[in-house]
Amino acid sequence: MTGPVVKVAAAAVEANTKRGGDIRVTLSPKTVGCSSGFGGRLTLAPGEYVTEHLHPYSEEFLHVVRGRLEMTLDDEPVQLTSGDSLLVPIGVRHRLVNTGTVPAEAVFHLSPLAPRPELGHIDTEQPLNAGAGNPDVGGAR
Repeated sequence: MTGPVVKVAAAAVEANTKRGGDIRVTLSPKTVGCSSGFGGRLTLAPGEYVTEHLHPYSEEFLHVVRGRLEMTLDDEPVQLTSGDSLLVPIGVRHRLVNTGTVPAEAVFHLSPLAPRPELGHIDTEQPLNAGAGNPDVGGAR
């Protein structure tokens, strides 16, 4: 290992609730100074969802830790459960909903980074909480 160990607790990071759910970006240029992508944790209550959006520069990797989720990719639903992983390709519209009866948890990673944080997401559905917390991944590119 060439640099210092940087550990980030999800509870120490501000929640992004703009698109729904509780999204915590734990590893990012803003939190740890990384330069190739960002990732974190997502929690959704039963019936809760993340509004549809796409990433024009990044692939998204989603790993379900607990619960039942449905990811809709360009209008095609994909059922996911604990232990499943899914790749969301660059430019694919996607929307995630908790279809189970218990809170669902997943971890995610997106890479490569967009040229600037504000270019990383394009909303294709009205965000649920437009005025809510929406911390970006920050940092220089």
